Amino acid sequence: MSKLHALIIDDNPNNIEVLAMLLTKENATYVAVQSLWHIEQTLDQVGNPDIIFLDLEFPNGDGFGLLKDLKADTRFNRIPIVAYSVHTGEFDRVREAGFDSFIGKPVNLQNFPDQLRRILNGEAVWEF
Repeated sequence: MSKLHALIIDDNPNNIEVLAMLLTKENATYVAVQSLWHIEQTLDQVGNPDIIFLDLEFPNGDGFGLLKDLKADTRFNRIPIVAYSVHTGEFDRVREAGFDSFIGKPVNLQNFPDQLRRILNGEAVWEF
């Protein structure tokens, strides 16, 4: 099996740093994007990620709009897209929008490896 590769889309560098650290501990590589302004260029260069972590709130848009674009793009429509957010009250909206899972911020460091494994095995994870 090839090495796990993740795409992190979040405007907060601290949140990216935490998730990147957790992914690195799981022997995964990642690409991080902090702005929706750069998303098109990054998506063209990212290759085929195994999982996408997408924040819900950005200064210049939101994760819900980007989710629609990702699901419509044949390169990404079968990749699990995880809402990665502090907005735990958005569960229903996140499900209805079509996210595959939800992991709340701050991430539970002990639970993350199991959450990641379950998502990659096709199980929906809805935890904060």
